[in-house]
Amino acid sequence: MKANVNENCIGCGLCASTCPEVFQMTGEGVAQAQEEPVAPQLEPSVLDAQSGCPVDAIEVE
Repeated sequence: MKANVNENCIGCGLCASTCPEVFQMTGEGVAQAQEEPVAPQLEPSVLDAQSGCPVDAIEVE
């Protein structure tokens, strides 16, 4: 699984607080996801972050 944060991000920080191992806040005030594939044990947290995102900015493939 790979995660991506698209241009809809409003910088609320929910994903970074839900799964800080994958999502970080940038200096521009929006979130970004790690470049590497998500470790299997973190996949449930990534999906929680995706479902909790208020603007559907998290894409998972």
